[in-house]
Order: sequence, then structure tokens, then C-alpha cells
Amino acid sequence: MDFEFTPEQLEFVKEVEAYLDEHDDPEIFDVTRENMAQIVDTPKRREFMAKLGEQGWLGITWPKEVGGQDGNGVYEYLLNEALAARGGPQIGKGVGIIGKTIISHGSQKLKDEFLPKILRNEVEFAVGYSEPNAGSDSASMQLKATRDGDGWRLNGQKTWTTSAHFADWYWVGARTDPEAPKHHGISLFMVPMDHPGITVKAIWTMGDERTNEVYLDDVWVSDDYVVGELNRGFQYISEALDIERFTLFTYSPIAQRLDLLTEYVASATRDGEPMKNDAVVRSQVARLHTEAEVARVLGLKFVAASLAGGAPPTAEASEYKLFTTEFSRRLANASMDMAGVGGQLRVRTEEAPMAGRSESTYRYTVIDTIGGGSSEIQKNIIARRKLGLPKNF
Repeated sequence: MDFEFTPEQLEFVKEVEAYLDEHDDPEIFDVTRENMAQIVDTPKRREFMAKLGEQGWLGITWPKEVGGQDGNGVYEYLLNEALAARGGPQIGKGVGIIGKTIISHGSQKLKDEFLPKILRNEVEFAVGYSEPNAGSDSASMQLKATRDGDGWRLNGQKTWTTSAHFADWYWVGARTDPEAPKHHGISLFMVPMDHPGITVKAIWTMGDERTNEVYLDDVWVSDDYVVGELNRGFQYISEALDIERFTLFTYSPIAQRLDLLTEYVASATRDGEPMKNDAVVRSQVARLHTEAEVARVLGLKFVAASLAGGAPPTAEASEYKLFTTEFSRRLANASMDMAGVGGQLRVRTEEAPMAGRSESTYRYTVIDTIGGGSSEIQKNIIARRKLGLPKNF
């Protein structure tokens, strides 16, 4: 497999970097907000993403008939990595999860209503899969959808819904057939977040970012806002999660933190001796650089597999998500260890080792191994779909 980019792709990277330089703004770009925290949660970030839409970059891989450019998937990868490297908002849920699912499975009404808005970044979404008793195992969701006329009434609770406090629409899974096996009988709905039956309550994470509990009380949804076929929601969710596992856990911020640690080790001393001369430290840094290259090529392998067409490659997405987030956690742990006591100082403390980045990423990376499906779930997916092991092995 060729892991090098073409001259045309490298030229696109230069164009993106120049654009980001031109629009550099600390209210938009913040490298201390990582991965799942790189969201469009402020007016300035929303305005910036709308400008990306004007460039034609938000729908670069979408078909031309729905307003896209039919671009190669690697361009979306390069754009997302460039944004993530600066701590900017990622292309995320609208373009990736919601948009691509609507293109593949949505009605013409949903395509006409939502796809143009996504391309112009005029709409933000929250994704509702997890529940108090159904975390990474989305098939166990029990939010009840009951037939009512030409629509459905939704009742129940979702949890860990990032973006619910500022989103315009809720992309939510509910059980429409309680008698069906747990992987069937689930449907996807589009619900306006300003519906009077929706209540949002904040949950603050150890990474200083907000997620939410969402309560749905007699929320009526028209059949027009059912996504795809009734009772096939889990299949659509599985496809969307494969996209999420890749697009929300980018490589470039991890590489940036590894460079920061390497620079620190090259100049720091411990007990009067240069850290770079310590055999244990050298071994750890060498191992981290080796694992970083593995994470990088796993990401490119996913891109290559995606370009083959069809549904997103499930096993490759899980391989990337599992290895990369666990590596990111190991990198954060090593940074804390090598920084010593000073590594516990809060982020943006200038006198702290690495300006406190090790402390904040130590907290963030724990969340990364859970969001989008925990590491244990990824191992199960790889075991079944890649290795062909039975479910009850």
C-alpha cells in the first residue's frame, strides 16, 4: 500500500493551511481542546465552518447530484487532519455521520431539507444513541417510540449526548418494535431540539467539556422524519459509528503532543542529568514514535478501504479507533511520568512542563477510549468481523 500523498493532494494541504493561516483566531482554534471537544459550539466556530462551506470543502466527497464535488475521500481526511492539528472544529457529525447516512438511506424530503443546510453549515446536530442502560452497546437502547397517527411518540432518556445544549436537531435512535431481537426493531428519527417535550441537563466530564442527559416526554415525530426504513436503524447507526470512529479521533493532535514531549525530553534535566541520556526514557520515546507511525498508517489504511466503495469498513474503523485512542492514552501517561510533579499543573500554566498539556490530555484521553464505542466494544467487533470468532467466545 502506498502511504504517500500525490502532488495534487499535497497542493490541497497547502491551500487549506494557507486558508487556516488567513482565518487564524484563538476563539476558533484551541489545541488544548482535543478530538470529541473539537465541535462547532460557538457562534464564531459556526461562522468559520460556514466559510469552509463556501469554499466547497464541507461536501468535497459528496456526490455532485446533492451538491458535493465527487472528491476522493483522502481530501476529506486531509481537511479534517489540518483542522484538528490546530484545535479547530472538525467537519464532524453533519457532513460525516448525518449527511452521508441521509445520502445513502434518507428520503428525498430529508435530502432536500437537510443536505443543503449541512453544506452551508446552517444546522448543527446532536447524536442520541447512548442510554443509562445502553452505553457502547447501542443495540440495547430502550427509548420507546409508539405509533401515533402518521407519526410516533418518543418517551425515555438518552445520556452522553454531546452538542445537545446547542444543536438544532436531534439524530436519535428509538425502539419501534419491542418484540424484535435487540439488533432489530430500532429506528432513526430527526427531532427538532426546541421541541417542548425535550429537556437537556448538563453533565461535565473530567476533560472539562460538557455532555448532556436528554429527556424525551411525549415527543411526537412525523413519519417524514424517520430516517430510511423502519426498524433498520441499528444498521444505519453501525455504519455511522464506523465513520465517527475515524473522523472524531484524528491523528494530527496526537503527533503534535508526541513532538511536544520529544522536544521537552531533549532539553529537560532530572537530578542534574539530561533526560535524553536516560536509557529508560530513550526506550519509551522510541516506542512511542514507533506506535505513532502505526496509528498513522492505520488511519491511511481506513481511507484506502473507504475508497474501495460500499459501506464504511467496520473492522478497519475499529482497528484504528482502538489502537489510536489507546496509544494516545499511553502517550498522555508517559508525558505525565516524564514531566514529574510539574506535569500535574493545569493546562496553560506557562511555567509547567509542556505548558501543562500533559495534564489536560491525561484527562481527555480517558474519554477518547470510551466515546464512539469503548475499547472493549472495538475488540469485540474486530474479533467477530475480522477474526471470525463466535459471539460467545
